[in-house]
Amino acid sequence: MSHHTAPHDSRVVIIGLGVVGAAVADELVLRGWTDVTVVEQGPLFETGGSSSHAPGFVFQTSPNKAMCELAQRTLDKLDGAEVDGQWVMKRVGGLELATTAERVEELHRRHDFAKSWGVPAQLLTPEEVAALWPDIDTSTVLSALHTPTDAVVKGVRAVEFQARRAQAGGARLVSETQVTGIRRSGTRVTGVETVPVGSDAEPEVIEADIVISCAGLWGPKLARELLGMDIPMLPVEHGFGFSQPIESLAGLDDATEVARPMIRHQDHGMYLREWGSRIAIGAYEHRPLPVADHEIASPEQILRHGGQASIHPFTRQDFEASWVEAQRLLPELRETTLDDSLSFNGIFSFTPDGGPLLGPVPGIEGLWMAQSVWVTQSAGVGEVVAQWLTTGDPGIDTHGLDVARFDPLLTSQRWAREQGEESYDEVYDIVHPRATTLRLRGLRTSPFYERQRGRGASFSSANGWERPLWYESNATLPDMRPAVPMLGDAPLPTRDQWSAQYWSPLVAVEARRLRESVGLVDMSSLPRWELSGTGATEFLDGLADDGLLSRRVGRTVGSIVYALILDERGGILSDITIARTAEETYHLGVNGNLDAAWFQMMMRQRSYALHLRDASSGSCGLGLWGPQAREVLQGLVDEDLSHEAFRFYRSRELHVAGVPVLAMRLSYVGELGWELYAPAEFGRHLWDVLIGAGRRHDILPVGRRAFESLRLEKGMRLWGTDMTREHTPHEAGIEFAVRGAAAEKLTAIGADQPSRKLVCLLLEDPSKVLMGHEPVYAAGDDGRPIGYVTSADQGYVTGQSIAYAWVPAEHSAAGTEVEASYFGRRLRARVAEEPLFDPSASRMRS
Repeated sequence: MSHHTAPHDSRVVIIGLGVVGAAVADELVLRGWTDVTVVEQGPLFETGGSSSHAPGFVFQTSPNKAMCELAQRTLDKLDGAEVDGQWVMKRVGGLELATTAERVEELHRRHDFAKSWGVPAQLLTPEEVAALWPDIDTSTVLSALHTPTDAVVKGVRAVEFQARRAQAGGARLVSETQVTGIRRSGTRVTGVETVPVGSDAEPEVIEADIVISCAGLWGPKLARELLGMDIPMLPVEHGFGFSQPIESLAGLDDATEVARPMIRHQDHGMYLREWGSRIAIGAYEHRPLPVADHEIASPEQILRHGGQASIHPFTRQDFEASWVEAQRLLPELRETTLDDSLSFNGIFSFTPDGGPLLGPVPGIEGLWMAQSVWVTQSAGVGEVVAQWLTTGDPGIDTHGLDVARFDPLLTSQRWAREQGEESYDEVYDIVHPRATTLRLRGLRTSPFYERQRGRGASFSSANGWERPLWYESNATLPDMRPAVPMLGDAPLPTRDQWSAQYWSPLVAVEARRLRESVGLVDMSSLPRWELSGTGATEFLDGLADDGLLSRRVGRTVGSIVYALILDERGGILSDITIARTAEETYHLGVNGNLDAAWFQMMMRQRSYALHLRDASSGSCGLGLWGPQAREVLQGLVDEDLSHEAFRFYRSRELHVAGVPVLAMRLSYVGELGWELYAPAEFGRHLWDVLIGAGRRHDILPVGRRAFESLRLEKGMRLWGTDMTREHTPHEAGIEFAVRGAAAEKLTAIGADQPSRKLVCLLLEDPSKVLMGHEPVYAAGDDGRPIGYVTSADQGYVTGQSIAYAWVPAEHSAAGTEVEASYFGRRLRARVAEEPLFDPSASRMRS
């Protein structure tokens, strides 16, 4: 049985019968689960949550593959569905307009996303737009993206269609009843307490093995009051206006409702569609209007006074600019007014990264969430959660969807509000893939922060940490010569405007200096945990013996292994380093909170009382790498650092100029060196002594951008970008990390014979730089893409433009010619032997 799988006869309670709760119930029943109860505080179907007023725009195209797949699944499921003879979904298509040169380029990029993820799409001229929507003023329209399979979904009908089918299959629907408590025995859910809305009766207990919160905009309040936890989710008001009836739409009755494509006019932060004889308009242009718990009407208030909790009064002043632009775009609206009696501010939810909150809640066995889900992804989320629960395999990459992905240290109400407001602001913005948050900056800083600022560091935010991207001080080298950025042996070519954002030519200087001499990289933001206690070794080796960890831990104190966390079918849940720092103590370099949640779950399931401690909070880390790294460090320690005394993939405690340091000899950049971790209070001194000792070797501080380039030259995979749980080790090219029982298991299930591969591409033109998610085509083929790009950058030492991409195995041989589409323009590339740099690995093992 998989670690997430529940027994077939589990008793399930779903909180909320919105479009998500209905989808989850339906999907569980379709999989043969019948002991399913849905508790809804409102009336059935039109429950009063966000599903009851959602405009139902389902645009599938997204830079995020998983979010696109969820939208595709939603439409595939609801295609052709009816409720009492009325349609649930219409594939009227979508139309995204461009009225600026920047938006035209963005539509080319979005067209490429559509191609990568298999969404039918085409770019239109203004004349073609006018043919689809004759009433549009196309005088400012430069281009448009038409996605003919996008759809309008009627939220309430989608709820009713799925809920009635679940009910017919045995699910129980309980309306106008509130969940007032979640019962637990130890760390396990045992049921929910419910009372009829408005009643003073004693709570009734519905026993349950699994409780799934699909409470929508009430989710944050429910989590705080019933679970004592904050979830990073913010309900926000969104202006939605209706015009008075217009003559050209007189032929559209309430039953037909919409015939032409939905329009997104993103340069003005708005969307429009036919709504019977009216035009309906949604506005993202206005200020964020966050909604606190107490500002959402309670079920009792709705029972007494009527209305819908998710609908707030229309704030006309926030909507005015959108109405003026709508009248300009659709001249017929100039003859009419907004219908304030129908217009409203609807509430729906935002998370810091725009993804939903799905999956098992860490620390509470049997408690699941499906929160912050729009109609767009709703039925897809129902499928994924049901499959995840019943088989242990969600069927798609969930790392950007999982409720456990956020660091608990960050998830305060303030952080959720600030990040949620920013997500709202950016819904229709052109957001660069390298952009970083502008909210709550400086929240987490390493002890090197002031030193880095003094060197002109340009920072991004990573998990709340300020992380240097490059240093302006490196424009002048230590001997006062101006730095000359190079690409291989040639001057660095000028980048195009898009790829030059969040980047500097100094990145090339930093990368080359690390390769040629020595560089210092801030590693403090790397998530690290310490696992300790009697039985820690037995626990880890047990995971390896069951094929869930790709190899056993090292036999001796000081050993380090690189291992993969695998699911039952060999999918890569994460990649980690495991350093044995004492007989029963392990230092784990992980990818984030998902890994900690996984280890905690495994300990509970296997009855191990071990201690798992966050080792990165309160500490700091520096990577010291390059041919001169040993010479720099040796002068600061008494211990012998020769290769024979301190071998590759070993760790030990050192004192570096008096600083207690855990030194780990490993390298993500392919050079000799160490990761050095110390208590935070020693950090500034550690920085200063390393910089001082490296001065005669012209040491430079090196930022994240150079680090990323160096790892691509060395062929190092980045989990979550290059590989996810959708991929197996043999597909991702890291089967070297699989040993013993895990290797036998992968062979037994056929996961060692990949039909697709992650390959290294070299672009013919080294001045061109891809950004990720671009479609990849067989050379000269104008048909469907064969794959897509994961990560890319220039290799400043190898002199090449590098991209990693997923392609079918038959296109993976070195020398195979392919093309990548960049803003709709084809760039020639070929598959390369990898790693590109130092194939023998002699540099980092010397």
